[in-house]
Amino acid sequence: MLGLLLQVQSLPSDTLSQMTEEEIKTVTLADLALAGGWFMVPLVILLLLGVYIFVERYLTIRKSNTDPDPLMRQVTDCIRQGDLQRALMVCESQNSPFSRMVAKGIRRLGSPLSDIFASIENEGKIEVNRLEKSLSLLATISGAAPMVGFLGTVTGLISAFMTISQFEGSVSPSLLAGGIYEAMVTTAAGLIVGIPAYVGYNVLTSMIGNVISKMELISTQFIDILQEPSR
Repeated sequence: MLGLLLQVQSLPSDTLSQMTEEEIKTVTLADLALAGGWFMVPLVILLLLGVYIFVERYLTIRKSNTDPDPLMRQVTDCIRQGDLQRALMVCESQNSPFSRMVAKGIRRLGSPLSDIFASIENEGKIEVNRLEKSLSLLATISGAAPMVGFLGTVTGLISAFMTISQFEGSVSPSLLAGGIYEAMVTTAAGLIVGIPAYVGYNVLTSMIGNVISKMELISTQFIDILQEPSR
């Protein structure tokens, strides 16, 4: 669009006065996408894949990031009363990483505390792996999309210079437009895909970090409950 405006502004005033509104055409988003060449195909695929991963992971992590305090209060009361079966039922009635960790610890009661703590930690690692599913792919998209765009920039410039070489320097701007369009459009498209993917990756990583902090707190609280002196 900027190049079009510059071309229009560079025309003589008498030529501009003779041009009608139909002759000065606006460049649509579809026109820009087509000007980017076949490099736009992988960029569109990366865009759709990145959006899907972010939305799916965001909803999953948000659902998992519940408040564990009500769960721990119920489990604590059941353990103090010696009703381990009820404590296990409370955990199984909830679908969260915290309830599964505590349930794992309850099933290991009677073993040494070190073994119980290890089993809770192992369950926590499994839950973290579930939350981080496809997150590495989103990070790859954030880095790969700009690289694909830059590759399109290089091929576009090569095309433009080849055109100049074929016509021995006497070439009209319209013949160079295709290569220049491809160079600029693919760069912009790569950054448009890569920057949101990078931001989304960091947002999801921060959310997972919050869940991990709660997991560590839950495991510590559970072990503390088991170490309370019997009344």
